[in-house]
Amino acid sequence: MFSRFLGPAAALLALTLGQGHAAEGDATRLEDVLQLREVFSVMSEEGSDYGAQIEADMFPGAGGPSWAKAVNGIYSVDRILPIFDAAFEAELAEANADVPAMIAFFESDLGRRVTTLEISGRRALLDQAVEDASRLKYEELSAAGDAKVALVDVFVDANDLVEANVAGAMNANYAFYRGLADAGVLPDGMTDDEIVAEIWAQEDSIRDETDIWIRSYLAMAYAPLAEAEIRQYTDFSETAAGKDMNAALFAGFDAVFTEVSHQLGRAAGGIMAGQEL
Repeated sequence: MFSRFLGPAAALLALTLGQGHAAEGDATRLEDVLQLREVFSVMSEEGSDYGAQIEADMFPGAGGPSWAKAVNGIYSVDRILPIFDAAFEAELAEANADVPAMIAFFESDLGRRVTTLEISGRRALLDQAVEDASRLKYEELSAAGDAKVALVDVFVDANDLVEANVAGAMNANYAFYRGLADAGVLPDGMTDDEIVAEIWAQEDSIRDETDIWIRSYLAMAYAPLAEAEIRQYTDFSETAAGKDMNAALFAGFDAVFTEVSHQLGRAAGGIMAGQEL
């Protein structure tokens, strides 16, 4: 649940049955334990804000209710959650992941607290003032050598959360450009290689923004946890089950945000093409 840039698999869950591994229905149970519908509800609200930002940047005042309706449809939980589910479950199946171990952790008291804190923290960041304050607080505590913030940094690095989010963001950006291309609004003669080059030119700024966002978000979200609890969560994330779950989560998020970004690009391009007529 650490993906900010949230970014197609149609495979059905077919996890190998065997001791320690998933039986039929375990992946669905894991998704329920992780409260993924609530996660995507928050992300849908983030999408509405992002849609407003796209309008302000690309076609100020021209989107109106039709653009807002398109964005809401693109980010509909009932539309994007099945995309996530398919990719998430396919990744677990390919890894022959120990889904019962994942369920056991996230059904524990600590696992439930972590999930609730991550979601409530993400919802709090819908308020720009809260996000700004979380960044300032993280920078202040990090500079002071705060032990808990240092543990959050270890957690972020152990799970490779910055790089995974950067990769997702760049994939999503490429999909957005392809959506614009589908709508016929890319500059004449702009090649796929030029699109890729432009995206790579943004890599450093994406990484800088992602790094501070993910660290300040988790430092705020995990503030109620004891240091020992953060260590315990990190320990789980470094097990085979923890690594497999993290990979599956990012596979799901990448599938969602690649699709979402492509559809946003097409919708935005449609409005821009209309302006040019």
